[in-house]
Amino acid sequence: MKKVVVMFFMAILLISKGYSQEFLVNISVNAPTIEGTDRRVFESLQSALYEFMNNRKWTNASIKNLERIECTMMLTVRERLSSDEYKGTLNVVLQRPIYKTSYNSVQLNFIDENVQFKYLESQPLEFSENSFNSNLTAVFAYYAYIMLGLDFDSFSPNGGDSFYTAAENIVNSAQNANERGWKAFDGNRNRYWLVENLRNPSYRMLRQFLYEYHRQGLDVMSDNQDEGRAAIAASLSYLEQAKKSRSDLFFLQLLTDAKRDEIINIFSKGSPQEKTKVANIMREVDPANASKYEKILAN
Repeated sequence: MKKVVVMFFMAILLISKGYSQEFLVNISVNAPTIEGTDRRVFESLQSALYEFMNNRKWTNASIKNLERIECTMMLTVRERLSSDEYKGTLNVVLQRPIYKTSYNSVQLNFIDENVQFKYLESQPLEFSENSFNSNLTAVFAYYAYIMLGLDFDSFSPNGGDSFYTAAENIVNSAQNANERGWKAFDGNRNRYWLVENLRNPSYRMLRQFLYEYHRQGLDVMSDNQDEGRAAIAASLSYLEQAKKSRSDLFFLQLLTDAKRDEIINIFSKGSPQEKTKVANIMREVDPANASKYEKILAN
């Protein structure tokens, strides 16, 4: 009896301190082109995915309510393959709050084009880290660990190691799956290559970029804009290194897509020397969008 009472008060203490799960995910499920299907199945799926992402404990860390990771996951169902099997896309958007501001910086904005899954209305979502049971939960768990890794990397150097390992384990367990997106030969912009880039020591400079850009740059700007902007400018050298190492690196493309507009906005207010330096770096790193960096020099 005494043990039960102690456990009860420990639970109350944790609640009072505001500890919670890691994610605050906005989940949406849309099926704009699917006809002749009871829409309740998609409402049920949306509710189940919300519970799966937001109410599951993904780490051993003590996360306060205010520290929960904010992100958006939009599943768009485009085909019905059978009575319980569907195919569509998943847009994953991860944001990071910036210290002493109300601003959120985008860390990831990616559309996964290969999401195929089975689901029946009110079906419980099952996931095991040690075996591949469901492509639906494997995909969502994979991105949960990727987002945790990116978030932790932005607060401490290489802080996301354990989460990328967990994501890689999901990829490994899915190698015999029929669904696309898990294998090296499924294309060069998929789940396999994203975690490969994040785990590959040859591209670790991009993870260092995440830390210096956010923690030493953006987080500093509310107190000292010049110092923060200088740190961000210095961090761009890591993108340069990665580009020279491998010009078509998938994670580098994701970073430039996420940061392009933000970098342009930040350095439009920089010194002439900073503007020239940053514009030159980004035109080299992101040549397909080179003309957009002219906005830095125009202001």
